[in-house]
Amino acid sequence: MSAADPQPIADSELDLLFAPLARFGRVLIAVSGGPDSSALAVLAARWRALRESGPRLFAATVDHRLRPSSTSEAEAAGRLCAALGIAHVILPWTAEKPSAGIQEAARAARYGLLAAHARVVGAEAVALAHTRDDQAETVLFRLARGSGLSGLAAMRTVSERDGIVLVRPLLGMPKARLVASLQARGLPFATDPSNFDVRFARPRLRALAPALAREGLGAERLAVLARRMARADAALEAATAAAQSALILDRWTQSGPLRFDRAGFSALPEEIALRLLERAISQVGAEGPVELAKLEALLARLQAADIPQGEVFRQTLAGAIVTARGGEVRVERAPDRRKTASDRA
Repeated sequence: MSAADPQPIADSELDLLFAPLARFGRVLIAVSGGPDSSALAVLAARWRALRESGPRLFAATVDHRLRPSSTSEAEAAGRLCAALGIAHVILPWTAEKPSAGIQEAARAARYGLLAAHARVVGAEAVALAHTRDDQAETVLFRLARGSGLSGLAAMRTVSERDGIVLVRPLLGMPKARLVASLQARGLPFATDPSNFDVRFARPRLRALAPALAREGLGAERLAVLARRMARADAALEAATAAAQSALILDRWTQSGPLRFDRAGFSALPEEIALRLLERAISQVGAEGPVELAKLEALLARLQAADIPQGEVFRQTLAGAIVTARGGEVRVERAPDRRKTASDRA
């Protein structure tokens, strides 16, 4: 093996990689049977075997049943986990498959099934096998879709979804080293053909990776960008929390209405004002995430100089009504549109 060849991950690296898992009593490992998740299971089992104490490991494979070979691949993942001494189950996705947005739907189903099984086995965390290559793709994917700074921070090593902690121990590790770790042990792995299907956005971005790397936009550089964005995002979130505390006119409740000082709000830096407004709309609105471009347009209108102090500004966004009147900005839940239409009928 030459110095340029990717090196298998050494035992001496495992404690640092898996440190985010050490505080949990039980951890569920998501194993698809592909190289990344297979390496995650192998390395996690090795890490745990080298320690006197640590979490009890469980594993689960979500069988999306989108390809004829998916069930046999899930069974192979089960055999690998059995050889590692990790209890394993297959979680089938039995719901009707959508005709569009299949990858997004499959991803949502996967997280839901994993979270539900984590609760069944009492796992406080789910370990996912995302790598530095995945992080780079996520940055490009979100950049292409116009994400803001928070989106470009991409995936975090530790996050939360559906009330379960998600941990990505290998997020800083190149995929090639995971493959090398399996090859060094003589372990096979499955390859999902959808990873190369250019009908989907991520495989198209993956195909661009060599050309981007030649221009200095390789996975390592994009992962550094994500870390820096995450650092800036954390600072901006802290500044937004401080602004919320300073400008709130009464207790910030789940149901609203939420009111804050208009003059102080108008004096905020634009990014902080956007985030404060998004927090309020997300808190009381009933229509899901707030689209950034629409939020920016709302803020521009709200802060426009031609709105006289004595007049009322009102606009609805994402199931919330935003009103500027006198010295306050007020955000409250909008009436249910279906119910309102029914009342008119």
